[in-house]
Parts: sequence; structure tokens; C-alpha cells
Amino acid sequence: MEKRTLGTSGIHISPIIMGTWQAGKRMWVGIEDSETIKAIRSGFEAGITTVDTAEVYGTGHSEQIVAQALKDVRSQVVYATKVFANHLKYDQVIEACDRSLANLQTDYIDLYQIHWASGTWNSEIVPIAETMAALNHLKQMGKIRAIGVSNFSKVQLEEASQYGRIDSLQPPYSLFWRKIEPDLTNYCLEHKISILAYSSLAQGLLTGKFKRDHKFTEGDHRVSNKLFNGENFERSQLAIEKLQPIATHYQTTLGNLALAWLIFDSSSRPQVNAIAGARNAEQSVQNAKAAQLKLTEIDWLEIEAIGRSVTDFLDDTPIMWDFS
Repeated sequence: MEKRTLGTSGIHISPIIMGTWQAGKRMWVGIEDSETIKAIRSGFEAGITTVDTAEVYGTGHSEQIVAQALKDVRSQVVYATKVFANHLKYDQVIEACDRSLANLQTDYIDLYQIHWASGTWNSEIVPIAETMAALNHLKQMGKIRAIGVSNFSKVQLEEASQYGRIDSLQPPYSLFWRKIEPDLTNYCLEHKISILAYSSLAQGLLTGKFKRDHKFTEGDHRVSNKLFNGENFERSQLAIEKLQPIATHYQTTLGNLALAWLIFDSSSRPQVNAIAGARNAEQSVQNAKAAQLKLTEIDWLEIEAIGRSVTDFLDDTPIMWDFS
């Protein structure tokens, strides 16, 4: 799989990134550690050499599973993890990083990200200057190689950038969820910040496997996802029906068509990489194939227009879930 440079860091990442929220098990159902380890390993063997995790995914369990899957090939992979919003004071950032290093069984983290800005999820307000000072210190020590932010607005990203180099932004971004356009995408293009898009398949909706009569298992957090409810869900079903002939033309899956649309390389948009989770080895190998799918610009624009039949009707709130 052809690699890309993360921001200006010199770190080479795969355009398809292994997502491991599910590896933490919390808020997911039917997840088995042994299958997750196989999924991560199979993804690596298929060319997915970048893995994204976070301390909050199962309180470190996801990070530990990543280590079990990849510790023997550590030098060949890129680890991205995150510090949560309740650990953004200077000493807390240092301590959180050390815990993640232990969980990942490594002496450095390639990309360390602020998961959510302070104040979110009822966390204490911490000046971004204090958090960035800790991250810059970790970078100087060699414990982390690059700094990223996740779920930041343009204003928050601009403020963080005053205190150190930000090489990546991790937002929810997919054909069916495009809240970062155009303000954040333009800013990232101008400042050479890579985008690591999570929920790149709209939590599986873009695979086409969730039909109109789908019933979620108790505990599945997708029941709170705005895209899976009401008129949004119906519009997505109609859009998927229109995407299917394009996928058939390219002899690919709906999911890989959506991933290929997301990572499409164009000088008019920032570098976008797709985080895609997998429950098993087969899904990992399938996701990796999206990197080989080369869309024409005409087809990319047609897919974009189909996606807007969903996104144009969403409300203005930037968070995908309604956990209330």
C-alpha cells in the first residue's frame, strides 16, 4: 500500500488506518479479543500499517490488544493514540502518555492526539497552552513523534497551533457526514495538516448491510447515531441504492467505494486518510483493498452529489451521536 506523509512530520502512514474503538469492547457487542487480534494482524499483512487507538477505549484495553497483535513488528507500524478530555492538565498528560506507552509495550508513540477539547464530556477546562506544553515536552523527550487533535473546531485548532506544530486532525468524516467542510478542510489544506477521518464508513452504514428493518442488539451504541434514525436513515438507504451501480462498475463493495471516495487524492483538498475498524480478519483485508481503487474525478463528483442527498438535510450540531 502506498504510504503518505503525516502532516510535515516525516512519519509515513497508510491511507487506510486500522480503527480500534471496538477493541476496547465498551459500547460494542459481540467483540472477541482473539478475533480483534487476528483482524489487526491481517490488516497489517494486507498493508494497513497505521493503527489508531485511545486510552479511553476500554480504559486501555484497546491499546493492550494492539500491542498483542503487533509488538513483534513494532518498527514497521505507526501507533496513534489519544489522551482523553479529563487528562489535559500538564502532569495528567505526562501520566496518561506513560500509561499508553506501557499498554502499547513501546517506548515511543508515533502520533499522540488530544481526543476531545477540554470542557467536553463534563471535563475541567484546561488552557490549551498547558496541554500543548506537556505534549511539546513529550515530543522533546522522544516519547511521542507528532502531535494531533481530534474533534476540534477550527477555532480550537487555530488556538492549539499557536503553541506547537499540529500534524493531524481526527474528525468524524465520511460521505454521509461532512461537518468539517469547508472551514476545517480549507485550514488543513493551507497548513499541511493531515486528516484522519473516523467513522469513515458511517459506522457501517455505508457498507449497505443495515437495511430498513434492521434491529440493533441491546448495548449497540449505533442506536444513538443520528444517521441511523428517522428521515436521515431513510435518505441514506436511498443514497446507497444510487451508489450500488457505481460500486458494481468498479467491481468493488459499497464500503470500499466510500473509503476510496474519502481518500481520493486531489490538490484542491487536504490529505484525507480513512480510519476503518474491523471485527475480523476478512473485514481488515477487504478494507485494505480500498487503497487500490482509483476513482475517476467524474465518478468522485457523482458520488459526492449522492452523499449530499444525505448530508444537506442534517442539523448543524457537529457530534454524530445523541447520547442524551
